[in-house]
Amino acid sequence: MLVLPDRDAAEEAAEALGERFGLDEEPRLVRDALAGEDDAEDAQWLVVLRDEDERLDPAELDEFVGEWDGWREEP
Repeated sequence: MLVLPDRDAAEEAAEALGERFGLDEEPRLVRDALAGEDDAEDAQWLVVLRDEDERLDPAELDEFVGEWDGWREEP
């Protein structure tokens, strides 16, 4: 799961993921509102991807998501 600061960054990262890593499935975008906040400005966006075969290198994903000021988290 990649955490990004806003929707635009999440959409760009999701598109670039497929191009750079050749994913079989398109990642899912999920809005993650901060606790107690309903305002879209106070939301992070998650890019959820499946890697059951563990083909993706965590260090490469960390570097990749850092291009959008985001980070990787294990579910």
